[in-house]
Amino acid sequence: MGEASCDVHKLVADVAAVAGGKVLLVRYKDVAGYDGQTGWFLPDDHLRFEEHPRDAARRILKEQAGIVAQVDDLRHIESFAGGAKGAWHLIFHYKVALKTAKAPVPGDNVREAKWFPLDAMPPRKEVAHGGWAIDVVGEIRGT
Repeated sequence: MGEASCDVHKLVADVAAVAGGKVLLVRYKDVAGYDGQTGWFLPDDHLRFEEHPRDAARRILKEQAGIVAQVDDLRHIESFAGGAKGAWHLIFHYKVALKTAKAPVPGDNVREAKWFPLDAMPPRKEVAHGGWAIDVVGEIRGT
């Protein structure tokens, strides 16, 4: 079945890929689907019609960073209303622990993909949505 669009609900998955004390962050080329935010994100995307959030997390990591991994560790679910049209967002935050921080291969809409030390994340002003990825990583890590 084709893509479905909804202005009421936004189902999103992201994945915190962690390796060697680092986390992978991305910046997007076309930011229209990201509220115009140009800063760093955890790799994320909307779920496709009938796609399981776990499968979306695996797809996102592969499509956006060229990393194939078994992503099964759902760490946090976030629910809020907001964004440009006030839609209800349900965000599935996954974590995957990788053995090594291999050089990412940026996907079609990824301007830059980079590993950051967990204790030296980029400044909040350089992270999309006021540092959201930093907060999510902290929540996932329990810090």
